[in-house]
Amino acid sequence: MTRLDLSFACWGYDRTEALRAGEVRPDGINLNYQVLDVEETFFRMLRNREFDAAEMSMSSYCVTLGRENPPFIAIPVFPSRFFRHSCIFVSAKSGIEKPQDLVGKRIGVPEYQMTAPVWIRGILQDEYGVDPASVTYMTGGEEEPGREEKLKLNLPEKFKVEPIGPTQTLSRMLADGEIDALHTARAPSTFYSEPHNVRRLFPDFMDVEKAYFERTNIFPIMHVVALRRDVYEGNRWIAQALTKAFAEAKRRAQEELLVSASLKTMLPWQIAAMENTVASMGHDWWPYGIDRNRHVIETFTRYHQEQGLSPRQLTAEDMFAPETFEEFRI
Repeated sequence: MTRLDLSFACWGYDRTEALRAGEVRPDGINLNYQVLDVEETFFRMLRNREFDAAEMSMSSYCVTLGRENPPFIAIPVFPSRFFRHSCIFVSAKSGIEKPQDLVGKRIGVPEYQMTAPVWIRGILQDEYGVDPASVTYMTGGEEEPGREEKLKLNLPEKFKVEPIGPTQTLSRMLADGEIDALHTARAPSTFYSEPHNVRRLFPDFMDVEKAYFERTNIFPIMHVVALRRDVYEGNRWIAQALTKAFAEAKRRAQEELLVSASLKTMLPWQIAAMENTVASMGHDWWPYGIDRNRHVIETFTRYHQEQGLSPRQLTAEDMFAPETFEEFRI
């Protein structure tokens, strides 16, 4: 039987390496895995639909579901998760010492609809009472001028979003005090080059994030795997085939992190980090599928709607291929 050729764009994660290397092959599929930076993957898939399947910002994906004839459908595979308390940076000139000090300030975001800032705004509102509409958001390139929103937005008037100048960057503006804070996915270069000018809002972010997980059982989802809807509609079996393959690749990567005969990574205390993670978050701390992630998905879609990015709160049933909601049992 002829295997279906599918192009797939994704960063080179440990949890997808077995797929990239061909050690795990999805049933009936030849997967052409292209390793690209996430920003390039998102841009090319959202603007031009260049791939059959791709890693995609969960926020951008949710935005597309609010449009006529949504072009994508996702499977419950989450290649990127990240606690984002560490990704709130403040200017030393801002006078910001605690989350509540953000109210009324100018906050940079590369794009308002990025998944990381959606989580950050939601967490700041739920945990610290910072209303997402109480600040002014400045959008643009973090390190390079000229970045724009990948998707055109139609936000409620209460949200104040302004682009920065055509030659400005958020990283430089933060160090110079032209913006007071930055919500981002990548640490700005000036955090490392000018530590006297740029610092984290939560310097003890690991303790804060662990306490957040213990309180909420939320390990924030950043990215999904999205299929072009026309490809999926013509071959609906691929949703389950890909989900199975991604799960197997993740299982292999997780097992390798506990091998002590020779370290898989360059981290000298990799085994200790693994043991501490399991003790804090359980053996399957990075679950795929709907059941174990429904509360995380519903928290995110509430934030998405509250922040003006979705006309209503989406459900898991709105977001994921129906073939992936149940698994066979023997």
